[in-house]
Amino acid sequence: MATRKRNDADEVSNRIFTVPNLISTIRLCLVPAFLVLLLNGYDLLATFLFALAAGTDWVDGQIARRTHAVSRLGQLLDPAVDRILMIAGVAGLLAVGRLPLWIVVVVVARDALLLVGGAYLLKRWKARVAVIYSGKVATTLLFVGFAALLLNWPVLEGLGVVSASWLPGLSAGPYSWGIWFVYAGLALALATTVYYVAAALGKIRAARASDVEGQA
Repeated sequence: MATRKRNDADEVSNRIFTVPNLISTIRLCLVPAFLVLLLNGYDLLATFLFALAAGTDWVDGQIARRTHAVSRLGQLLDPAVDRILMIAGVAGLLAVGRLPLWIVVVVVARDALLLVGGAYLLKRWKARVAVIYSGKVATTLLFVGFAALLLNWPVLEGLGVVSASWLPGLSAGPYSWGIWFVYAGLALALATTVYYVAAALGKIRAARASDVEGQA
């Protein structure tokens, strides 16, 4: 097991110009284009670009692993683009009135925590918390939900089980089916955030212990 871990670590390179990193860069460039289209009423094209940027996250990860092109830059760039795309998606949906403010606040606050916390952990303690599978599933659920809200079709009638208008789908009134994916993604995303915070604190404690042993 120890040998396998060492081999996995050896496969992580310092290369910058790799195919996965190029894909991540293209994904990043799609973000402003998607926002411009959405804000100008081109829902179908905006949905296509958003889905393309979100879907190719899986592609660059597969290429990186299958071609042994995993790089340290890619390990930072890939999740960062995910966070930027996520924030752009909720901001755009809020601007066109298809997403409640509280969901935007939760998503932006969580992603800001992960971005800032991850940067601090790497810079101060030279450590990073690897993305776990459930985190990827949460991101996928949110992306599917946001894409459906962007498309805004078909429009359904809410269940009317609550009177709160800030809970589309559960309240009365028209809504897009994508909101159910958003709810599921949010629940899983918050659960994985607890794991990431706990793992980061564990990394910090281990680094501090290592520093103390080195000074002894």
